[in-house]
Formats: sequence, C-alpha cells, structure tokens
Amino acid sequence: MSGHSHPAPPASPRQHGPSSGLAAAVGAFAIWGLFPLYLKPMAEVPALQIMAHRIVWCCLLVFGWLAVRGELGAVRAALADAASRKRLAASAALISVNWLLYVWAVTHEHIVEASLGYFINPLLNVVLGVAVLKERLNRAQWLAVALAAAGVLYLTIVSARPPWIALTLATSFGLYGLIRKVVRVESVPGLATETLLLAPFAVALLLLAESQGTGAFGHASVAINTLLVGSGLITALPLALFAYGARLIPLSTVGLVQYIGPTLQFLIGVLVFHEAFPLSRAIGFLFIWAALAIYAVDGVRRVRQQGQ
Repeated sequence: MSGHSHPAPPASPRQHGPSSGLAAAVGAFAIWGLFPLYLKPMAEVPALQIMAHRIVWCCLLVFGWLAVRGELGAVRAALADAASRKRLAASAALISVNWLLYVWAVTHEHIVEASLGYFINPLLNVVLGVAVLKERLNRAQWLAVALAAAGVLYLTIVSARPPWIALTLATSFGLYGLIRKVVRVESVPGLATETLLLAPFAVALLLLAESQGTGAFGHASVAINTLLVGSGLITALPLALFAYGARLIPLSTVGLVQYIGPTLQFLIGVLVFHEAFPLSRAIGFLFIWAALAIYAVDGVRRVRQQGQ
C-alpha cells in the first residue's frame, strides 16, 4: 500500500460526482486488497528484489505520467525545498520498510497477520494524532483504542510473541501518513519524489543481484518478468484512483471504504491460501473488529453532527 495525502484534483467536477469518486476509492482499496494474489506467484523472487523492481518501475511510470500532464515542476519544487525534501526522504524510507515487509509477509504465508496491520492502522492513526498532533479523543474513540490494544495483547499471549508483522506494517504506514499530511506536496508528485529518492538504492540492489547471478529479472519465466514490470502500475494505479476519489467523497465515506483492503487480504489469506486461523486467533481479531465497528459508527455520528 502507499500513502494517500493531498490528492490531485479531478479533471472536471461538472462531469464527475460523488458516484465516480466512490467507484474510484472502492477500486483503489480493492486493488490493495487483492494485492496478495499479484505478489504470491512471485514467491520464488527475493522480497528485496520485488521491492526494488516496484520502486524502479513505479518511478518510471509516475514520471512518464507527470511529464505527459506537464506537472514535473511539482517534483522539482519538492526537491528544491529543504524541509519537503527531508520529510519526503523520511516518508520514502518508511514506505520502503512497509513495502518490503508486506511483500515478505505475503510470500511467506503471513497474509492474515499482514491484514491485521491494516485493520489496526486507522486506530494507530488516532493514537498518533493524540501523541504527535495533541488531538483529543472522545469516549468512543478511547474505547476503540483500548479494545484494539486488548486484542493485540491477547494475540501476543496466545501466540507467545507480539504480532510484529502487523504492528510494523501499521506503524510504518501510520508514520508515513503522518509525514505526508504535513508535506505540502500532492499525492502523485509526492510518490514520484519518494521513488526518485529510493531509485538509486533500488537500481544498485538489482545490479548487485545481477552481478552475483541471483537476479530474477530476465532469468525467470515470462510471467514473473511481466509481474515484476507490472508492479510499477499496480503500485501507482490505486494511489491515483484514491487521489481522484478522495476529493469527491466525504472523509467519513473514505473511512469506511478503507476496510475493503484488509478485509479482502484477510479473506484471501484464509480462503484462497488456507492460512491457519484457529479460534484462539479469531478471538483476538474479534476484539479489533469490535474496536473498528465502534470507531466507524462514532465517525459517522460525528460527521452527521457537524452537518447539522
């Protein structure tokens, strides 16, 4: 998954309304949710190489898109501003950790735990808001956070280890979103800048793998090579869809639609790839799902109150 802040405005608000915005947002989260089906066939390729390909091809694709639209100036402006450059370097580091761990989790049969990370993420964002932005929570939000924390603690006890994949995914993505909120760079130019900053490392890694005879690209099947190149599109497309949709639909709708992603990931992990999901684990997930239900209902209630 990638960050989604400061989305680009739609081409023509007169032609497009909330319905096309909703379709775009649903499409974005559906792609993110179905991502394990895309990554799993590449299980033979090291996770680091998949991530490096994702960075390189995404960078080329997004720069091509911005060039066609005549918007490369936004990347130049982001790089020219020292504060933006530092923040985008930090967000690039966080998203690379997130991508690498997610790829590893999917290709090593931890899809269910990865989905837990994205279920936890909205509640972690609330905690970050309190800790960093000094936001205040109401009773329902505190209850949701407490229930989620109880769920994580329960899973830690029954598994005899913390759900570190879920916690690392949620934390890296939460901090990524926090940084992108304070950087005044729109979504797609922001992704272009991040991948540009990461590209030298990604290229070096791929060249090193090639020199050592462990490079997958060009030596694997046509299907694997195609999936590696396509990883750029599968990274950039949902971000662009989200950027478009988020401008046209209320934030409360985005808040509900975002659960499509981890729900699909979870279902794919359990039903398609038959990952273990015993009752002991289900109880921990139920704590977190109950927390999300409280959080979502409270969010809708607050939006309605503001609208009165």
